[in-house]
Amino acid sequence: MTDSTPAPSRRRARVRAPELIGKGGWLNTGGKQYSLADLRGRIVVLDFWTFCCINCLHVVDELRELEARHRDTVVVVGVHSPKFVHEADHAAVADAVERYGVEHPVLDDPELATWKQYAVRAWPTLVVIDPEGYVVAQHAGEGHVHAIERLVTELEAEHAAKGTLRRGDGPYVAPEPEPTVLRFPGKALLLPGGTFLVSDTTRHQLVELAQDGESVVRRIGSGARGFADGPADAASFNEPQGLALLDDGSVVVADTVNHALRRLHLTSGEVGTLAGTGRQWMQGDARSGPAREVNLSSPWDVALFGGRVWIAMAGVHQLWAYDPVSGGVAVAAGTTNEGLVDGPGPEAWFAQPSGLAATPERLWLADSETSALRWVDLDGAVHTAVGTGLFDFGHRDGPAAQALLQHPLGVTALPDGSVAVSDTYNHALRRFDPATGEVTTLATDLREPSDAVLAGDDIVVVESARHRLTRLRLPEEAVRVAGVAHRTQRAATEVAPGRLQLDVIFEAPAGQKLDTRYGPSTRLLVSSTPPELLTHGEGAGTDLSRALELDPTVPEGVLHVSAMAASCDDDPANEYPACHVHQQDWGVPVRLTERGTDRLPLVLAGLDA
Repeated sequence: MTDSTPAPSRRRARVRAPELIGKGGWLNTGGKQYSLADLRGRIVVLDFWTFCCINCLHVVDELRELEARHRDTVVVVGVHSPKFVHEADHAAVADAVERYGVEHPVLDDPELATWKQYAVRAWPTLVVIDPEGYVVAQHAGEGHVHAIERLVTELEAEHAAKGTLRRGDGPYVAPEPEPTVLRFPGKALLLPGGTFLVSDTTRHQLVELAQDGESVVRRIGSGARGFADGPADAASFNEPQGLALLDDGSVVVADTVNHALRRLHLTSGEVGTLAGTGRQWMQGDARSGPAREVNLSSPWDVALFGGRVWIAMAGVHQLWAYDPVSGGVAVAAGTTNEGLVDGPGPEAWFAQPSGLAATPERLWLADSETSALRWVDLDGAVHTAVGTGLFDFGHRDGPAAQALLQHPLGVTALPDGSVAVSDTYNHALRRFDPATGEVTTLATDLREPSDAVLAGDDIVVVESARHRLTRLRLPEEAVRVAGVAHRTQRAATEVAPGRLQLDVIFEAPAGQKLDTRYGPSTRLLVSSTPPELLTHGEGAGTDLSRALELDPTVPEGVLHVSAMAASCDDDPANEYPACHVHQQDWGVPVRLTERGTDRLPLVLAGLDA
């Protein structure tokens, strides 16, 4: 007689799951409040996310198929854990849940109470809880759903045999749809005839509005998530964003969740695909080549600059470019590391670039996660006009070196050479003047502005969270706003000065092993802000553990850690095993104190023993 209990259950560590606590309460449950006890008997996947984070949005999309396949056994719970001040606003969280089509319960945790209970250190993080209420796995970053799928299958078999699995409908209750003309529009484009083309992001369409910015001329796209070319009523998009007019009169569309560039022929309404395969770019994929054969990653905006279509590739913190003449696409700037580093394009670091605007001499960009306004010159070098890094943000006017933005998503070149910034999380339209180096505020009381376009003497703002275009007269004088500075709400980790042992925890998923066929399958990159914080241990290597040395004269800072591990199916009979890349970037605020810890564990996949 054989043992019917799955072997992994005898080895799996189990830690009692802390309770789910969130001052903001629950969304997508029809008003009901839940505890872990209410979910006992189901496999629970906690998704710690924040709505500014592109990697978090990738995970929301990755989880859709898992939720569909295991709808009667698995309950996904999004635990919203804010980085920016705006993300602690319950109404903004509710908007984001609808905007990104989140179809599972969400716990709004503005004070990071549950985040702290689960010792989470990164967005996104996934935690798996078994039907008896024990934590059995933790994964940081994206690309882990294949591993969670295996684990869920094991847990289903194990707990069905034990009689501890409870099947049935989950707690998700869909909200009532709102009858607005637009729903969370992303970007807008003034067409040659004076009408406006708007990416109606949440409805997966493009909408042409009349010159009044309100009346619908036509809709392009079926309105359902999809990736199909064809006529206007049959083509489909998946959360489209950026728009740019090409020299031939057609429009290129950043089809964000399809990881593609699409082309709209304005006269016929026909939609085709310019670039991308529909698959998300991952480390090791091609960085250049024929545009239809290269994977892209969450293109958020597009702009024509120097004869090429530049792409704000938010998903990998880079700028790419599409050449309409050759039909090729390639990386133009950025290393894929997340941060704020200027210099030659190949060495620059970005953090979720989300807005582009071109002038003859400069390509301006809104670098949202660093709350920065940056630009690329004609030689391809990257410069920063406003912004200091990942953890400093606010609403403060004045000299650019002291001015603060909060997660801007759009940028617009103005006729006088200055730049308007859609300062999204400050609900404001800001202005930077390169001639004076000053930042001012043009307008306030805008609800999550995500883009703006010039129309004569007016500027038309996409008020994404008010589901409309708002026309403003460009003011001659700016509004005065009292300065407010913020830092991320995440508590700093107290560490001891001197030696700090950094351990990135990675356990290959069941049935897989590290892929060492072509050399080391792991990579670790470490740096710090300020650079003086680290006296030893900076740089790249292949070991996931490293001894760092922290300068005791630097009281606080941020450790930037990027880890990658590649694992493949462990089946000697399979000549071509399926392989997966696991990757995560951490920005860990630290404070040096004699009572601090001398070890910093960061979980990429598994549990820290």
